[in-house]
Amino acid sequence: MTALLAGASGLVGRAVAAQWTGPGELHLLLRRGLPAAAPLLRPLVVDYAALPALPAADSAYCCLGTTIAVAGSQAAFRAVDFDAVLAFATAAQRAGVRRFAVVSALGANARSGNFYSRVKGEMEAALAALNFDTLFIARPSLLAGDRAATGQPLRLGERVTLALTAPLAPLIPRAWRPIEAATVARALLRGLAQAGPGVHIASSGELQRLGA
Repeated sequence: MTALLAGASGLVGRAVAAQWTGPGELHLLLRRGLPAAAPLLRPLVVDYAALPALPAADSAYCCLGTTIAVAGSQAAFRAVDFDAVLAFATAAQRAGVRRFAVVSALGANARSGNFYSRVKGEMEAALAALNFDTLFIARPSLLAGDRAATGQPLRLGERVTLALTAPLAPLIPRAWRPIEAATVARALLRGLAQAGPGVHIASSGELQRLGA
């Protein structure tokens, strides 16, 4: 089984690549070069605004995502979290992918008054409209992980929130507490492997269980 991974340089994407054991190869779609870390990994540098034909594959994992603060504007954020995600999904489908997993966000809702949540919800709806045999949507809460190791900019608000909630984590419901990127990655791999036909939405609490 060959698979595609978009967003391989981010927190969750790197964890998915690190946890990949096959069967088959995992093609890593990257905006800049990154050496393969294992025999089953195949890096592929791409431009999401003009994706080439992708290698034939059975399944795909999308871990693309940014924030408005990092992107610099709402338009730039949407270009990544909606446009690039949909472009990848469409190209993956053309490559034969029938099983697709994506990292969305807690609170995603196409009718939300919050721009971030609305874009995530619209992205989910657009993917559902592509009619993959299986679509697994992960909705994690605040992601925890070493962003410095990925070369991503440190997010002050995120660091403060994680520091404040760490001592209270056992008291916070699973659906709301911060979740490790490695846990989301395990849940993404297991969730898509176990899911039957249709659209499956996994809350952060469910991801905690799946990725334990």
